[in-house]
Amino acid sequence: MTLKATPLNNAHRALGARMVDFGGWDMPVNYGSQIEEHHAVRTDVGMFDVAHMCVVDIHGTDGRANVREFLRRLLANNVDKLQVTGKALYSCMLNPEGTVIDDLIVYFFTEDWFRLVVNAGTAEKDVAWMAAKNTEWNAGLTITQRRDGDNAMALIAVQGPNARAKVWETIPQAKDATADMKPFNVAIVKDTAFGEAMVARTGYTGEDGFEIGVAATQAEALWNALAANGVKPAGLGARDTLRLEAGMNLYGQDMDDTVNPLDAGLAWTIDLVSDRDFVGKAALQSKGQNSQFVGLILREKGGVLRAHQKVVAANGEVGEITSGTFSPTMQQAIALARVPNGVQLGDTVHVEIRDKKLAATVVKLPFVRNGKILAA
Repeated sequence: MTLKATPLNNAHRALGARMVDFGGWDMPVNYGSQIEEHHAVRTDVGMFDVAHMCVVDIHGTDGRANVREFLRRLLANNVDKLQVTGKALYSCMLNPEGTVIDDLIVYFFTEDWFRLVVNAGTAEKDVAWMAAKNTEWNAGLTITQRRDGDNAMALIAVQGPNARAKVWETIPQAKDATADMKPFNVAIVKDTAFGEAMVARTGYTGEDGFEIGVAATQAEALWNALAANGVKPAGLGARDTLRLEAGMNLYGQDMDDTVNPLDAGLAWTIDLVSDRDFVGKAALQSKGQNSQFVGLILREKGGVLRAHQKVVAANGEVGEITSGTFSPTMQQAIALARVPNGVQLGDTVHVEIRDKKLAATVVKLPFVRNGKILAA
């Protein structure tokens, strides 16, 4: 099978990146030391190729302001929270069974233009699902994916305590538009050296920074300019340890279309309070929350925490690790896990690792945020 490549593939290879098959994409796992890349993001600034993710623009036909009503029905979070141009919202998109088709970010620009950024591996099914609902609900919208073709966009994430300063150094026009920007806001910056740029104060590392979208043809020039200004390239390896420390779900690992989002720590992204109906709402109300999503810190030596290991509570009830790693920041083995509702923060549980049962402490997520260790 031929792997798909982002517009930055040549740049990664020129840097000597170790490339891997990531869900059918040829992506960099690291450029040398994954640990150094991790620490660069926590203490300075790093950047990631996230151009495998898919930008989807949804427009009303003939300027009709009917996109909001479509998204009110489509998404579990409520886009009515987006009333000011340039606001962003994290949400799940559910199927009628109340499980997760995808998690995504939606950006509000005008009443007849919202933009979604969806995961790489789910992009095709996501766009097909949206198109089917557009037809079923007779919404009359234009839904355009921006990953392929002449209008393709590419995303680069610049993350870390010095991320904003480095972006402003590289794209001076972005400073006025984003200097006072709060998290989960976005601006369209025109007439930069890289053409029009979408600059969003969002990310997946637990650090401050921007996710920048430019025309795919400009991505390599932006990447090289950021690197020339001291932004360290970082690969999938560091991205995974950073997001896990930050307690952030990975689609396909911590949740998918078999998982109730209430059991995946995503209740905060779901609006069950308003009268608004959405796909999957009735199923969620019927099922309720059957597990809780927590952090684990391994307290005994002799193993590494990994996905699918069993977690045994004091009363014998069993949960499961969904993601695990060795935290470069904490220098401890940590994990995300779904555990029985009766488990309390601070409890000791035991993780089955091969033929051992090793003690771990249940902690509140996140482990690390903005460079600070929050769980101990």
